[in-house]
Amino acid sequence: MNNTNNSNLLVKQQRLTKAERLQFSLTAQLKGILAGLLLGDLYIAKTKTNVNPWLHFKQSTVHEDYLIHLYELFKIYCPSGPKLKIGALDKRTGKSYKSIYFQTYCLPCFIELQELFYVAGKKVVPLNIGDLLTIEGLCYWICDDGYWQGNGVHLCTDSFTIEEVNLLVKTLTQKFNLECTLNKKIMVIEYEFLLVLCLNYKVY
Repeated sequence: MNNTNNSNLLVKQQRLTKAERLQFSLTAQLKGILAGLLLGDLYIAKTKTNVNPWLHFKQSTVHEDYLIHLYELFKIYCPSGPKLKIGALDKRTGKSYKSIYFQTYCLPCFIELQELFYVAGKKVVPLNIGDLLTIEGLCYWICDDGYWQGNGVHLCTDSFTIEEVNLLVKTLTQKFNLECTLNKKIMVIEYEFLLVLCLNYKVY
């Protein structure tokens, strides 16, 4: 079912019937965006007793506008709107940090992505990331985990292995025509507009 038909389910309720859950689907555009977001901060959760996973979106309140934008994209899949969360007191700084978040229903249309991006509960880079990541998804990945430094954008990939980062470099090179050079500590990707993407990873 596309987003237009999904809109028939806009009446918010905490629980959906099995038949209602099966009516939801993801468009190709949203799948591409989710692929980029899953390389960033987005995570998919699933309990042992629930076969259907849900998406959890979270940002600091500094990025509230961005989080609201994401909610507008995925609100059809959500039981309620964004909520404010105040974290525990940080003893180092004496401050409590605020975040804003929302999450979706538990839906079968998220199972494919959950199985691709998670192995034994750990987020991974799927082997077919080149098929999943779109240019729009890349933009959202940058919004999620990128930051400007010098004349380019750095992407934080410290949660992934060196093999996974190499796969990301290969994908960006082959699919988006980015010239990539690999160093021991950072991966630097350059293209004709002199935008530099540095894929950082931990060295063990």
